[in-house]
Parts: sequence; C-alpha cells; structure tokens
Amino acid sequence: MSHAHSTPPRPLSSHPVARLNGRLRVPGDKSISHRAMIFGLLSVGQTTVEGLLEGEDVLRTAEACKALGALIERQGEGRWSIQGVGIGGLREPSHVLDFGNAGTGSRLMMGVAGGHPIVSRFDGDASLRKRPMRRILDPLVQMGVEVLEQAEGGRCPITLRGAAVPNPITYTTPVASAQIKSAILLAALNAPGLTTVIENEASRDHTEKMLAYFGAEISVEPEGSHGRKIMLNGQPELRPMPVVVPADPSSAAFPIVAALITPGSDVIVEGVMMNPLRTGLLTTLLEMGADIVELDRRIEGGEDVADLRVRASGLKGVDVSAERAPSMIDEYPVLAVAAAFAEGVTRMNGLQELRVKESDRLAAVAAGLAANGIAFEIEGDDLLVEGGQGEVKGGGMVATHLDHRIAMSFLVLGCAARNAVGVDDETMIATSFPTFKPMMAALGAHFA
Repeated sequence: MSHAHSTPPRPLSSHPVARLNGRLRVPGDKSISHRAMIFGLLSVGQTTVEGLLEGEDVLRTAEACKALGALIERQGEGRWSIQGVGIGGLREPSHVLDFGNAGTGSRLMMGVAGGHPIVSRFDGDASLRKRPMRRILDPLVQMGVEVLEQAEGGRCPITLRGAAVPNPITYTTPVASAQIKSAILLAALNAPGLTTVIENEASRDHTEKMLAYFGAEISVEPEGSHGRKIMLNGQPELRPMPVVVPADPSSAAFPIVAALITPGSDVIVEGVMMNPLRTGLLTTLLEMGADIVELDRRIEGGEDVADLRVRASGLKGVDVSAERAPSMIDEYPVLAVAAAFAEGVTRMNGLQELRVKESDRLAAVAAGLAANGIAFEIEGDDLLVEGGQGEVKGGGMVATHLDHRIAMSFLVLGCAARNAVGVDDETMIATSFPTFKPMMAALGAHFA
C-alpha cells in the first residue's frame, strides 16, 4: 500500500455497458503468495514461484525472508526464484523487519523466526501497530520464545528471541485463526517431536496443504463437529517445490459478479482456487441461480483450482447463514452488489467480523447501497438487501474509506446500473488487485 493517505485521492466512475466478454486471470492468491516465499526460505535449494501476487504485503514478506538469509530474484511478471537456507539455517537479521500493513506476513514470520535461536524485531505502519499480536505471542512463549520488547497490549514494535530448541506443544486456539495456527506450525518445524494444534472451528488450511506439499510429516483429523486436529512432526527436511499460485478467489469475485449482473455477458476466469474453505461466495451465487460452470479442475501448488465460465443470470434472493462467513468474509461487499440485482431479499447473517476490517465495511457497504438507490436494512449484525430484479438506479458517489474491496465492489455495480457509479478514491485498489482496471476494461467495462 503506497500509504494511501499521502497520495491525493483519485475519484473514478464506472459507466453502464452492454455486456462483458472475454477471458482473464486475476492476480495470485495472497495467502499462498506469502507462504510460497516462507517455504522457499525454509527449504534447502531453489524454489520457483509463478503467478505470485506482487502487492506491497507479499513483497514485505519477501524482504523479511531475504533478511533471514534467502536469495530471492524476480525473473519476470509473477515469476520468482528463492534460494532457501533450510530449517535451522536462518541468520539473524541485521535490521528491523518492516511489514508495512501486512498482518499475515508479520504473524507468520514471528513463528518462523521464533523457531530459531535469533533475535528479530518486527514493526510496520500505523495500522499494523494497532493490531493485537498477543494471540500469536502466547503459544510462541510456551514453545520457548522470549518477548524482549512489545508495545502496549502485545502490539508492534515487537522484539523476539527465538528458542534454541523449541518445545513441541499441544495448543487449542482460542478462535478460528489460520494466522495463529500457522505461526505455531512454522515455529514447530524446528522443534524435536510432535506439535499438535486443535481448532474447535476449522480455519483456512493453506499452511497444512503447503507443508505436506513441501515434504513435511503432517496429519489432519476432524475434531468435534466443526474442528480439526493438526499434528506436525518437527525437524523435517523440506524439499524445494515449484509453486503455481492459484488465482485469488476474493479477487475473482469482482469479474464474476460483474458478468452475472451485466446482461449478455460471457466471461471465463482462469485458474481460480477452489479450496472449500474459500469458496463461500461461489456456493452462495450458485444458490441464487448463477450460471457458473467449472472447467478443467486440477491441482496446482497443492490446491484445487478450476477455470470458471460465468454468464449473465437472473438471480434470486437467498438467506446466507452466519456459518458461511469465514469462507467468504471478504466477499460480502460484492455479494451485496449481486443481491441488488436479484429478485427478492438476500439476507446475510452474522457480519460482526466486517466491522473490524480495514474499515467498518458493513457501514461502508450500507452507505454505498443508499447512495445508489438500493433498499436495504441492517438488523444487528445482519444485512438485508432488497433486489431490484435487474434494475438498479445507480448514479451515486461512494465513500471508500481507503478500502479497496468497497471501491471495486461499487465499480462492478456501475457496469450494470442505469446510471454511472462513482467511488471517491481508486488509489488503494493497487494493494490487492493492481491490474483490476485494465482487466475489466479488456472485458468491456467502461471506467473514467
């Protein structure tokens, strides 16, 4: 993120178009991109990565991996090579590891560094410094990590002295969090013996899948009705593997919804990650009657992917259960846009998590709907959107609050509304989807 506050805002409008047509591949998944760098560092030899998301957050993780001893080279668009040092081979960084705005990168790397007998200092921008790290530090301390410095409430800047020999632990995570789980597993790679993480509610499993793909001894069993028990044998020798980063389902959501609501559209989105813990939006759109067909399902980088053919569809309102929220938490703003064109009411239950994202996303979505003549209600943490049966007035200007997903969602709305829809700032779209404008324009969208 090129500190969005310092750049003057750039308003952008999306104008109605007749149809969207063509093929595209959206940027690589951010979660897999971070982990590809980290597993490259922890393997001995050369890991090649294709389709890496070259956003600010991932590049900060790459810089941290370099500071810990990896040789990293960019070889072309999305193509990178990482010469790793292996588990146990990390060197002590000579400077602060600055993660900018990257919550995932900073938390995962605390696990990596904590599993090695080195001192490392973690910091980031004002927004990262507000985020609590206590939940990551607690299990690491049990594993033998010393917290030498931390700001109030376990926040950055944080200095850690890693464990010479990390203790294998059994740990039940207090909340479903892939970041807590991953930090423990990454620290446990250098621990002798078996480390067990128990989740009462399953969180995203990219770390487990990638550990197995790189050759770690890891097993996953169901725990209770919704949970998982993950067991990792420490001190494996990870072998470098080629990683093709699947297309990010959260980014794919924007062209998918745009094609569904713009009459006459026919679009193919290539290589989308189909991990069931990430496809809540697709499941919901199919329930609404979306014409989305899976083509060429395959495995890339340890993950299921498929090409998706999306055609304009008459959608119906549905009730989206709160249980689905973890698998689509970033997709609610663009689902609200799809719901505006559906027949009947779409009810999205249990959105409290949206109030603590980059902005209060629930309030921002509601204001954007209101500005464009779309009927909605908020009941507690539920959002109800009343569809206009394919007719949406548009014509509004939407306050993005520096939130890239709000900006892209309402630009999608403008493709199919009767009148152009404006957003007050497009600068932060570059954080997660730098190619959004040219890709949408190639399909026929009209932004000005």
